[in-house]
Order: sequence, then C-alpha cells, then structure tokens
Amino acid sequence: MRALNFYSSNYHSQLVCRRKTCTIRLGDKTHKYAEGDIVWVTVGKRFAQKKKIYTAAIDRVLVKPICQLTAEDLQGENPDLANVDDLLVFLRSIYDKPLTLTDTVTVVYFSEIIE
Repeated sequence: MRALNFYSSNYHSQLVCRRKTCTIRLGDKTHKYAEGDIVWVTVGKRFAQKKKIYTAAIDRVLVKPICQLTAEDLQGENPDLANVDDLLVFLRSIYDKPLTLTDTVTVVYFSEIIE
C-alpha cells in the first residue's frame, strides 16, 4: 500500500482533527497517485519513522499551475491559507526553492475510510 506522507509536524493536528482534505504537491504526481487509490495517511520525516493517522481513499487528482488553484484547493491544503501568495510562501519553505505562479502542482483530494 502507498502512503500519503506529510513531513511537517504542522500537519499532524490538522490530520488528526480531519481539517486537511487535500495536499498540494509540486510537479505532476499523476504517476504516483490516482483517483480510487487507497493510501495510508502518515506523518514523519523522510528516512525516519512514520506515524499512521488513518487509511484514506484518493477522491480527486488535479494538475494545474499554482495561479489556477481555487479557494477550495487552498482551504483543503490548510484552512489558514488566505490566498495563493500565502501558499507560495508555504511551498517555498517546504521545497526550499524559488517558485512562481506558473509552476505546476498536483492537488490530491482524499477522505478517510472508516474501518
């Protein structure tokens, strides 16, 4: 089974209380995630232990430039994001590289599977 892993500990509380409904990843990740996939939603640093939060289904996968992200995309990523500029600042800190509004991202919507 694949994991939808979140490196930042900032995500842990959002995932636990189910406020996070999507993730915005840099580049085209359609080779990695597809609608209908079942994944573990996990938190943990790269090459370190991960904590499984829950099992989820991938509901929708969208590829688009950052400038075309919607309010729904931003709210699903982080309810505290007010606009695309806030997201750019956030993504630059995560990926540690310069990004522009024309860079391509993949928006992966997911929902918990109640077992």
